[in-house]
Formats: sequence, structure tokens, C-alpha cells
Amino acid sequence: MGKEGKSFRIGVIEGDGIGPEIVREAVRVLNQAAARFDVSLEYVPMVMGGCSIDRYGIPLTEETIAQAKTCDAVLMGSIGGDPAVSPWYQLEPSKRPEAGLLGIRKALGLFANLRFSVLYEDLKDACPLREDIAQEGIDFVILRELTGGLYFGEKKTETVNGEARATDVLAYSESEIRRIAVKAFDSAMLRRKKLTLVDKANVLESSRLWRKVVGEMAKEYPEVSVDYMYVDNAAMQLIRRPSQFDVILTENMFGDILSDEASMVTGSIGMQPSASLAEGRFGLYEPSHGSAPDIAGQDKANPLATILSAACMLRYSLGLEEAADAIEKAVIEAIGKVRTADLKTDGDGTKLVGCTEMGQYVARLIGGEK
Repeated sequence: MGKEGKSFRIGVIEGDGIGPEIVREAVRVLNQAAARFDVSLEYVPMVMGGCSIDRYGIPLTEETIAQAKTCDAVLMGSIGGDPAVSPWYQLEPSKRPEAGLLGIRKALGLFANLRFSVLYEDLKDACPLREDIAQEGIDFVILRELTGGLYFGEKKTETVNGEARATDVLAYSESEIRRIAVKAFDSAMLRRKKLTLVDKANVLESSRLWRKVVGEMAKEYPEVSVDYMYVDNAAMQLIRRPSQFDVILTENMFGDILSDEASMVTGSIGMQPSASLAEGRFGLYEPSHGSAPDIAGQDKANPLATILSAACMLRYSLGLEEAADAIEKAVIEAIGKVRTADLKTDGDGTKLVGCTEMGQYVARLIGGEK
């Protein structure tokens, strides 16, 4: 029954918008899994994002960072609000909610982001792609480098010859590439042993370094088949034939864009979990979607991406494979019976439920109820 009697500290950042609702249901499911597999989970509440701005004036405090470092893993909801109306976005960029996310990644050394795209059998009717494409099956993971590249490079805006000129520097070192490539190759070994490096090596010097490092590392993993794809072609292939992918490895900005595209081929971004990993087993787990402030507090949110993120946490950071499997199995069974509005289609034979009822349903299945 896994690691019976084990005890773990879980940092919990509810976040903004629908964050508190979806995290509540993920914790409900975690508690049920913990009871079933004789695991003790201690939750450490923390704040980050817009709610931290409201309370402390900044999106990420040193206290939150210190608390996170005492935990085995962190589970997070969504942060941010509507830039058109939220006062958070009247602040300078370094004080906006998303700056907290970038800050915690850097502070905790979260350099590898994994986003899992799986089209479940019962959701093939919700996939926006042609039926023949969906029937081929979709099951791949994107590993995105998370602490380098354009988002963390030197930035400046200056006046040159009387006009504004903005510069963002894209820089990567060999060691930065190698450490995430190790996780990508290791992931491929656990899956179908195929790795695709996505880059823009015909234009970018940084991409050519990525190819050099990955090509050298491929010799250490002879069982893994490696191919290379330009990012513009990869964006097309994710729509044309997503079944061809197993593990996709890419840099920060390309991964940011492609992972959001990939989320939609699974039927809803509300089904895509995410893991951000450091060296060792520590990780931060969150849904791939945003805070959806337009439906916050209305019990309309889909908690399944957060629940699946919690399952990833059990597997990658806590080593509780059986508990993770139980959650994933319960989610698959649940969507055959009940669905939130983002997953519901006419004639699918399921019951429309809200966020709370979906979480309760999954928890009951883990507990052995039907």
C-alpha cells in the first residue's frame, strides 16, 4: 500500500479567482487518498499573487518563500485577475501577481515545468480536433525550462535616436540546458522512449546550443529516439497529428506558448495538470489554467486539473505511486458520469455538476463509493 505511515508537509497557496475553490476540492481528494493509503499530510497555508498584494503590498513575501522551503511540496491554485479591471495591474510589472510566480520559481529553484496532455476516452467528444485525429490518441508531456531565457534575461527600454527601443535578452548556459534535458530523457525512459527537442535553430544561437547539448546527451540514452523540430512546425503538428509526440523538450517561451496550445487538444485546459520541479524531489504543483475571475465564487470551475496536479505531487515529490494512481483512476471514472460546464457536450450522457460536487464525486470514488 505504498509508503504506509509516512508523514509529509504540503504548502498550500490558494491564490486568486477560482483558486480557493479548486484547491479546496484537491485537498478534499488528497485527504481521502491519504486516509486510504495510511499517509499523514500536514498542510501549511501560504499566500502569493493578488491576495498577497492586498495583504502585504507585494505578490510574494520572504515569509512565503521560507515556509515553502520547509515543505516536501507545494500545491497551488491560480493567481492573477482581469488586467482590464483589477487594480493589481495598475502596479508596475514587478509588483503584479505574476511576478510572484516568477519569483517563487527562482527562489525555490524550480527549473523544469511538466505539463501533461492526455485525451481521455470519455472526453474524445470534447476534443476540438477532427474525430479521426482524436481517435489516434493523445498522451504526451511538455518539459519547459522555467528559469532562463527571455523571461529572465536582461531587459531594458531606452531612447535611441529619439525613439523608444526595448530589448529582451535570450540567454542559456550549457548547464541550464543539461539539467532539464536529464529530466526529459528520464521521463522518456519511463514512457514510450521518444523525445522531441523543439527550438528555432535555423535562426537562434541559443537554439543551436540546445541542439548541441541534447545531441551529446542522447548518446547516454541509447534507448531513447531523439528528433528535432522547429517551433513553428511543432505548433502545426500539435494540431495536425498530436499522437506523434511522447516527450517534448523546449525552452521557456516556446514551452509557455506550446503548452497552452496543447491543453486545448485534450478537450479543456481544465484537464491539464502541471508540475514545476527543482533538483531532487521538491516541486510546486498547479493547474495549467488561469484564475478565471469571471466565474470565481460561482461553483462553476473545473477542479480536475488541480486534482490531477495533486496526483502528480504524490507521484513525483512524495513517491506515493499507488495513491497517485488511485486519484487518476477516480478522475477517469468520474468524467464518464459527471462533468463541469467546460467539459459538457450535448448528448454525452453525463450529469452537469459544479466544482464542489465534482470534487466530492472523485473523493467518494477513491473511498470506494459509487
